[in-house]
Amino acid sequence: MSERAAPFYCPYCGDEDLRPGEQGHGAWECAACNRAFQVKFLGLLARGLTRDSDTGGEI
Repeated sequence: MSERAAPFYCPYCGDEDLRPGEQGHGAWECAACNRAFQVKFLGLLARGLTRDSDTGGEI
C-alpha cells in the first residue's frame, strides 16, 4: 500500500488542523473552520502544453 500526499493547510481558512474525513478517500475536515473538502487527482498535463497555448495567448 502506498501513501498519498496529504494537504498541508485548509484551502478555505489556511489553518493546519486537518483530519481525514469520514466521507471516503481524499476527504479532509478542518477543525478550525468546520469545513470538509475533498482532494482529487484529475490527471497529467501534456508535456510542453501551457495555458497560454490553450487560449491563444488570452488569459
